[in-house]
Amino acid sequence: MRSPLGATRVLKADFRLVTATNLDLKRLVSEDHFREDLYYRLNVVKISLPPLRERKGDIPLLVDHFIHKYNMLRGKTIHDVSAEVLSFLLGYPFPGNIRELENIIEYAFIACKGDVIGMEHLPGDLVEGQKDQRPLLSTKECEEAENICAILEQYPHSRPAAAKALGMSRTTLWRKMNKYGITGA
Repeated sequence: MRSPLGATRVLKADFRLVTATNLDLKRLVSEDHFREDLYYRLNVVKISLPPLRERKGDIPLLVDHFIHKYNMLRGKTIHDVSAEVLSFLLGYPFPGNIRELENIIEYAFIACKGDVIGMEHLPGDLVEGQKDQRPLLSTKECEEAENICAILEQYPHSRPAAAKALGMSRTTLWRKMNKYGITGA
């Protein structure tokens, strides 16, 4: 119950405050750069979302989502990205997180006149900045990485079950996840 400034009666307020930051507030409190009382008021339910570079398995799913979204918005019929583009995106560090991925796909939509987004449709400065950073995967490797991501989505809490569904041992699955930069679902 609060009494607004200048009011003569008390009003009931029921709301939730949602905040987001990429800073370590607990460390800032200990360094006296953030108010401790405010920290404890805000820190009721904490949800930590790792950056996209730590969730490579989400990239193919997000690419599909953004393709569908921009097909609807722009009235196009783009079906997919090339294996080379997917390989590039799986190796890219995404400092701008999901927003950066969405911007890349939107840019490619503007540049693409066909039905598959190729490397030539990606922003030039993005591709130039990543040259020689990581070898691109072959089409077969991209398909394998996508398949692993899909199975990990089906078995998010059981790597042994995912490995069995893929027809490989747990060690092989772990090795391939490391090779493709997949952190799991």
